[in-house]
Parts: sequence; C-alpha cells; structure tokens
Amino acid sequence: MQVSIISKDEQISSKIYRYLKWLSIKSQVFEDTQSMLKWFKDNEDAEDTVALINSNVNPNEIPKHIEPLVISDSVDASDSTFVRINGSDQNIVINHVTSHLQSKIIYFALNLNKRKRAIWLSRHGESEFNLSGQIGGDANLSERGWAYARKLPSLVEKSCNGANLTVWTSTLRRTQQTASFLPFQKKLQWKALDELDAGECDGMTYEEIEQKFPDDFKARDDNKYEYRYRGGESYRDIVIRLEPIIMELERQENILIITHQAVLRCLYAYFMNVPQEESPWMSIPLHTLIKLEPGAFETIVTRIKADIPAVSTYKEKGTSQLGESTTNTSKSRDLISNSNSV
Repeated sequence: MQVSIISKDEQISSKIYRYLKWLSIKSQVFEDTQSMLKWFKDNEDAEDTVALINSNVNPNEIPKHIEPLVISDSVDASDSTFVRINGSDQNIVINHVTSHLQSKIIYFALNLNKRKRAIWLSRHGESEFNLSGQIGGDANLSERGWAYARKLPSLVEKSCNGANLTVWTSTLRRTQQTASFLPFQKKLQWKALDELDAGECDGMTYEEIEQKFPDDFKARDDNKYEYRYRGGESYRDIVIRLEPIIMELERQENILIITHQAVLRCLYAYFMNVPQEESPWMSIPLHTLIKLEPGAFETIVTRIKADIPAVSTYKEKGTSQLGESTTNTSKSRDLISNSNSV
C-alpha cells in the first residue's frame, strides 16, 4: 500500500516520519510531488510505503493508486482523505479514511502533544540474576540494586524541578522494587514494559545458550533485531507491543518509566531515531537515570549517574562474555554514555 501524507506542519511530518521508521514502515520526506512519485516507483515492491510532503499540494495531482492523506487546520470538505485539526477549539474532523495504515497514522497524529515535557527512563536496580549473568526471570534486587532504589527519588527530584510525575513499571518484581521509594502517588504497571521473553533460554547465561543452542546464538548475533528466541520474542516483537506505550507517551505530560534493558533500547531508539538494526546493540547502563526532553525536531538527552556500582549486562557481538570491549564495538553502543551527564 502506498500512502502520501500532505502537511504544511513540519513538526507533525517529522514525528510521523520517526514513528513510521520505528515501526519499520518504509518512509521518506519530500518537498515536491515529482520526487515523491519517483521514490514510489523505485519502491513499488515494498509492502507499505509512506511519503510525507511538506508543501501545499493538491491531492488531485497524486495518482489514484497512491492514497493521499491531508493533515491540516483548514481542509475543504471533499471526497479526499483528510484530518482537519483546529487547535483553537480542539475541533477535529476526519474524512474518508479507507485503510488500516491511514487509520494508524491519523491516530498517532491525534495523540501528539506539543507542550513542553520530559520523560525519565531507568532500568531497574541491579538484580540477583544480573549478578549471576542469567537473562530473563523475575529476580529480586541485589543489595546494590536496593541502594539504587533508595537513591532514585533524590536523582529524580534533582532533575524534575518539583513536577508531579506518573511512574510506569513493568509487572516484574525488580522494576516495582526499584520504584518502591518514589514519593509519587500514581504508579502504573504495564505488561507491555516487561523484559524481552527469552523463551526456552529464560534463566540461562549466555555461555549456557552458546553451548546448548550454538546455531541460535550465532543467528541472534547476526540479526539481533529480527531473531526470536525459541518460544520467546524478538526485538521486533517488543516494538509491536510497545506501540500503545508510544501513543501514551506522545500525549502524556511528565512520565518516569522503570523497565528493562531491551525495552529501554526500543524506547530510546524511537525518540533518538536510532536505526532498528542498531538499537539492540546500545549499552543501557544500570543505576543511571536518563532524562529525555522531546522538542519539535530533536530530543535533548541528559544522563544522571547514581554512582552506585553495578555489573555490566552488555554483551558484544561474537562473544558470550559480558562487558564492554575496547576493540569490538557497535557504532551505536555508546550513544547514551556519550550524552550530556550531570
């Protein structure tokens, strides 16, 4: 299916483009119709393609096999598909929606929040499974993990300027224990924020996985985003279940999310436009609070360290050992550690 989105609001176009790329829907932004038509022709074999045009284009100029979608604050009633959003009185008119892809884009656009806000991200404190190198499970926090949980309120207070945050955790104990000392009244558990399901490998170490399932171990290293554990999940599966979370994050005010390594990689990739094939290789350190301040066209990142030691749970490609290497690195591994630190 080919869809063209016509919008003079570059902020809306930019966010829709980021959202579609995160969902692995082939998308591109254009300033004129001719470039768009050539791109559609070059990608006619793709399952879904979406072009975003930042100009005042007449939908009648677009060939009938391409579905036009106009997003504007002033659209005349017609047979074309459009969303008319009047910001002054919050009046919304949706006309002639004919496909699931159009509906998905419209629903996302209607949830966009242009107000200034911040989102805080944190992994749970160090867990007992982290200490033993096991993946998955529902382990309790380690002693140092509890120390991080006790320090987290002061880290948040230092960076939120008295804002009343809503706290989201997964349904697993280690995230709820990490949130237990936070003073905020509204705390919600989301099943969608649970760690990647390792299936038959749940509770195993990477060394054990490499010994028992050597072909799977290599296949995951070769394509970590698409690889699905036996009876478990892939990173792509996480992105699909996180879509409702993204919708809520786009329309909410200030949120603190305490979740897991794989989930945070996917969330961070969304806000920072990290390519999906690179997102599973980002290092998300324990005992670190990450503040995101989404803007019109970029997101400001601030990293707040707790200065409480924790093990590394990062695994480089081609090894079953944990810990960052000085020689074998992904180009996206240090995106967070290289961000602003306070």
